[in-house]
Amino acid sequence: MPKKRANPSNKNNKKDDKKLFAFLAAFLSIIGFVIALIAKRNDKYVMFYAKQSLVVFIVGAILGVISWILIWIPVMGWIIKLAVNIIILVLWVLSWVYALSGKEKEVPVVGHYGRSIKL
Repeated sequence: MPKKRANPSNKNNKKDDKKLFAFLAAFLSIIGFVIALIAKRNDKYVMFYAKQSLVVFIVGAILGVISWILIWIPVMGWIIKLAVNIIILVLWVLSWVYALSGKEKEVPVVGHYGRSIKL
């Protein structure tokens, strides 16, 4: 009886599966975090990006509230709100790109907080 050889495409499928779940966790933000927590809780790579996504969401929510308070400052408030929205968008998109990279890279400025989340 011939020996079965390992299928190298199976290894690639698992890696792609990790990337997909990591991307979904980053893209869907808080909903993606919950999905990753339920479906891939034991996958270190997916949970890394799920935590990064959670941090970006929390920071975005806090900065969003602060920017809405500061919007009452004439002209400057709108500039601050626009800058905050752009910063959050950039962090969010970076989390997508990093999740698809195949390597664990922290989102700049806020990503280190993700490592402190213990689940």
